[in-house]
Amino acid sequence: MSTKRNWSLGGVLARRVFKMAMMVLAIIVVNFTLIHAAPGDPASAMAGQSGQADEQFMQQLRVQFGLDKPLPVQLWIYIKQVLTLDLGMSHRLQRPVLSVIFERFPATILLTGTAFLLALLGGITLGVKASRRPGGLADNLIMAVSLIFYATPLFWVGILLVLIFGMWLNWLPTFGMMTVDVPLHGMALVADIARHAVLPVVTLAVFYSAVYIRLTRASMMEVATQPFVRTAIAKGASDSRVTWRHILRNALLPVITLAGIQAGHLIGGSVLVETVFAWPGIGSLAFEALLARDYDLLLGIFLCTSVLVLVFNLLTDLVYLAVDPRVQVL
Repeated sequence: MSTKRNWSLGGVLARRVFKMAMMVLAIIVVNFTLIHAAPGDPASAMAGQSGQADEQFMQQLRVQFGLDKPLPVQLWIYIKQVLTLDLGMSHRLQRPVLSVIFERFPATILLTGTAFLLALLGGITLGVKASRRPGGLADNLIMAVSLIFYATPLFWVGILLVLIFGMWLNWLPTFGMMTVDVPLHGMALVADIARHAVLPVVTLAVFYSAVYIRLTRASMMEVATQPFVRTAIAKGASDSRVTWRHILRNALLPVITLAGIQAGHLIGGSVLVETVFAWPGIGSLAFEALLARDYDLLLGIFLCTSVLVLVFNLLTDLVYLAVDPRVQVL
């Protein structure tokens, strides 16, 4: 049975990886087509940045970056480059796109990963607390706060936190990832980055935690009415064991589904937060690339974030199997 299950899991992973590869190819084609269908000439933007906007210089730029070729030819060349992990050259930074993304990626992973874990753990815990006594004081208070967080725009939360904790109370730094004018090392550097991360992490986490609170509460209340829960109570199981062992485990599947979807979307949602707090991550890099019409850099960011979304979806399916082995992942 174990060997059969291992082979089955291996087959599932092989099929999913093949589907992911096909989806990545489709994403490359769609992103490339949409980016190049946007109005405007990237050669003009490049020439404007260099201070030379004459037609001869722009023609040289088109030839240098392959913009003089037909669009299908450009697409085929780009696909071949991606297969060799060459995402092109950023004309604004004059550096390989992949190295620029890898340089900014740790900051985004730190921000979004911490916010995701905080939102997920806090949302599930508060959702369980609210579901214990529906209509009670704790339930009403938690649901009211979650509704406020859900209805408030991210950028407004960020600005409000900056005003309160950065300007009025002067407790936390408001911009950047670390102190740049003081050389720090070791634990001092870690503590400095942690202080800078508090406000952007909380800003990004409060919205998603509100979603997890409401979903966990609703799922817990639905599972609590199932016959197996009443059976566990009749057998003398303690209230905490029924809640955490029987109800929560079965109520987690819809929460895991949503978490798997939102884990990849957090990077896209970090654009606003990174802009507000001047956080040097992928989100702010995408915004800068968009303003500069840096097509290769934009395509590289879109591709990397899309691959992350697909990987998170695969991990979500594997978590399904861990939480409930009865679930069949296709």
